[in-house]
Amino acid sequence: MGKKRIIKKTEEELLKETERVEAGMKKDVKAKKSSKTKEGKLYISSSYNNTLITLTDIQGNVLTWASAGSIGFKGTKKATPFAASKVAEAISLAAKKLGVEKIEILVKGIGSGRDSAIRSLAARGLEIVSIADITPVPHNGCRPRKVRRV
Repeated sequence: MGKKRIIKKTEEELLKETERVEAGMKKDVKAKKSSKTKEGKLYISSSYNNTLITLTDIQGNVLTWASAGSIGFKGTKKATPFAASKVAEAISLAAKKLGVEKIEILVKGIGSGRDSAIRSLAARGLEIVSIADITPVPHNGCRPRKVRRV
């Protein structure tokens, strides 16, 4: 095996990323920031291949998002709990910049990053109001095959 490489961003890259996040926000969301952005919803979508975390306001308008792939993980490393915790750290930083303090967490999927993302969010100081699992569950399965006639 080769050397393990840890992706570290310089201060200049971090500043560019924060500017990109702030520029990507809608103008009306910036106006609402001071008055109503104290609460938000956080959607964690964890699959076998990646972990996506989306921060929205109460109405469901997307404020910011991050994924393991967008942070810099590639291949099978995107599906690890470590990558999910790093995504959660990035989202918590963005949430604090936006002024979001209370969040409702909605978890979807069966990947390995579910628990570590929630733990990382709790450790970063965000007040978690509720955690709900919204993974779709088949209620009766798919339609069976027709009866074979001989």
